[in-house]
Amino acid sequence: MSRPGIHHPGEESGQSSMEYLIVCAALALALGIGMSDNNSVLQQLIEAFRLAYARIAFAYSLP
Repeated sequence: MSRPGIHHPGEESGQSSMEYLIVCAALALALGIGMSDNNSVLQQLIEAFRLAYARIAFAYSLP
């Protein structure tokens, strides 16, 4: 039996992951709303990540 005021560690597991999922979904929705053209915010973000990865991969490949 759980009494109010006594914390049981197993009772709240998963709370932060649900909040994280909701925030990420809201962010993806907000960025993806204007994705009808190639100049959308989400498309620019994806392109920036692609370019950054290409640059870091090139730098790692140098001797």
